[in-house]
Amino acid sequence: GIGESSPAVSGGLVFVGDLAGVVHAVRAADGKGVWTFKTGSEVKASPVVSAGKVLVGSYDGVLYALEAQTGKLAWAVKTAGQVHSSASIDGGIAFIAGCDGFLRGVRIADGKEVITVQTGSYTASSPALAGGRAYFGTQDNEVLAVDLKSKKIVWRYEHPQRKFPYTSSPAIAAGLVLIGGKDKMVHALDAATGKEKWSYMTRARVESSPLAAGTVVYVTGADNRIYAFDAASGAKKWEHDAGAAMTASPAAAHGRLIVATVDGRVLCFAP
Repeated sequence: GIGESSPAVSGGLVFVGDLAGVVHAVRAADGKGVWTFKTGSEVKASPVVSAGKVLVGSYDGVLYALEAQTGKLAWAVKTAGQVHSSASIDGGIAFIAGCDGFLRGVRIADGKEVITVQTGSYTASSPALAGGRAYFGTQDNEVLAVDLKSKKIVWRYEHPQRKFPYTSSPAIAAGLVLIGGKDKMVHALDAATGKEKWSYMTRARVESSPLAAGTVVYVTGADNRIYAFDAASGAKKWEHDAGAAMTASPAAAHGRLIVATVDGRVLCFAP
């Protein structure tokens, strides 16, 4: 089936979901199918592999944990809304920010829900975890910081003029929360306080997630451009017109930056 989920690779297998609600495991070496698992609706969340389990959410409202080698269901946690957010892992806990207005922390070993924080907002953004906090954007035009120990929201950010939702997932660098918005802007917020440190106006919405690599943050957008900023100051280091929009997030490996465009091209840069 057609997919919007990004693949995960572990143990020689590639895991990916599709819009028919099926999670696939195929061999990385030759693409041969190993197992499939059928959920109740579309799988747009990207799988995450941890402790031998594939964690993936579905639009049927369930976060699934599947045994990576066999596809057997280990456990399932039912939420009250679609699970668009991909899980973020810390300390054996999988965190998802759900479309039902809750941030959940689920223990990977047994599926027990150990953290539940009501945010009151539909959320498609995956949480970024740092310093005992979870950071994510919402469809109510806010970026939130949640303290995972106290289970409380410690700050909320909303741009004073431009009220647009966030589907981008944040990156953390230089003590800042970096996130793109449908307001066409890249926002850099102080991770401690939520105060805006810098912002940059692009030419179109930014739905992809920033990539922080060292002191540089890379952003792609619907304006056909790839941007490189100094993470701390926001100074633009360079930009490149790719000739087509980008909704996927950039990736970095072996000193190279990889981006994909909506017209089917993959570009490689030596930044």
